[in-house]
Amino acid sequence: MYLTPIPAFDDNYFWLLHDGKRALVVDPGDAGPVQRTLEQHALQLESILVTHHHADHTGGVNVLREATGAKVYGPATERIPQPYLPLKGGDLARALDMDFQVIDVPGHTAGHIAYYAQGVNGKPLLFCGDTLFSGGCGRLFEGTPAQMLSSLDKLSALPGNTVVCCAHEYTLSNLRFAMAVEPDNAELAAYLTQCTALRNQSQPTLPTSIAKELLVNPFLRTRQPTIMAAARRFDASAHDDSTVFAAIRQWKNQFK
Repeated sequence: MYLTPIPAFDDNYFWLLHDGKRALVVDPGDAGPVQRTLEQHALQLESILVTHHHADHTGGVNVLREATGAKVYGPATERIPQPYLPLKGGDLARALDMDFQVIDVPGHTAGHIAYYAQGVNGKPLLFCGDTLFSGGCGRLFEGTPAQMLSSLDKLSALPGNTVVCCAHEYTLSNLRFAMAVEPDNAELAAYLTQCTALRNQSQPTLPTSIAKELLVNPFLRTRQPTIMAAARRFDASAHDDSTVFAAIRQWKNQFK
């Protein structure tokens, strides 16, 4: 299987997975870049996986469905371009002869879902939309800090070698914030150097892995003493898992 991030807009990635003939795409907010990639590689689009309802993830769905006949999967409780197959946590989405397990991950939006396949090129594969980013997590537009923390707990419990396909190239800004939260994290400093070099060459920093994120991502590390202490410096009322997470998220919202 070949896995390719298709850059779009300012910082989106539409993830394309294909076997050289058949393809699926995740969160195609614009049909144009997807169609050009399909044509370039002579691929037939069979499936479209949607994680949540935001326009930069759904804007190309109708055009692609009409042009290719692809089957569309999406969250059952969100407004996704019809017709589509509605999914909730525990369901399976069958695409490219593989079963993708659906994981409920509310927080960024109320009905956000992720797609997880256990064995793609010998490793688990996760399409997580705007829930988990490298070094960060999505803004809480519709969910609560407790919901997002629970969602990230589900993802962080996946195998460490899980290939994590995030929907935005936010890595450098996320890591700069992470350094402010945890300045003595050597793994984080080394990863920032690595990712800066990639971006200087116009290369994506993604995909990442669960193991890497557990070492560098403050939103997966909010129970670490260093992160808890930093949260309390920002907000003295941060006292438990949810309020520590909420403090780190609010700090990130206003970080420049």
